[in-house]
Amino acid sequence: MAAGSSNYWEGEKQARQLENELDLKLVSFSKLCTSSRDGRRDSSDTTPLLNGSSQDRMFETMAVEIEQLLGKLTGINDKMAEYTNSAGVPSLNAALMHTLQRHRDILQDYTHEFHKTKANFLAIRERENLLGSVRKDIESYKSGSGVNNRRTELFLKEHEHLRK
Repeated sequence: MAAGSSNYWEGEKQARQLENELDLKLVSFSKLCTSSRDGRRDSSDTTPLLNGSSQDRMFETMAVEIEQLLGKLTGINDKMAEYTNSAGVPSLNAALMHTLQRHRDILQDYTHEFHKTKANFLAIRERENLLGSVRKDIESYKSGSGVNNRRTELFLKEHEHLRK
């Protein structure tokens, strides 16, 4: 039983380390997603959310790292739950169950925060891509409209002559 107990406490130690690492990564991830958006607000709506492919890769890399850490933490929580549910563990005390539940709650909160931040960021990026393509179409229409304006002017003149 002492070996099983030490396995549980080793799992809890690993869980706390992963939770701390996840907390730091989530803060950095959130800053990456919001700082580039805030910087855009200060300049203009025409600048992209992430300026360049290196920041794009940073977003993707951080997302993958966080997903891996969440997976590891899920595995450790499952191992601790298996220990608490094993037949060899007589009458677990409330503190042990409370600790396990706390780790599960933290995992759930971190998972929710990650998915929410990622979804918000991707929605903003998609919106900016859409607006960017509309702006590009408008600009190309304006710049290439010299020929179209001339045709329109001629058409309007002809229409005006016909009306008179």
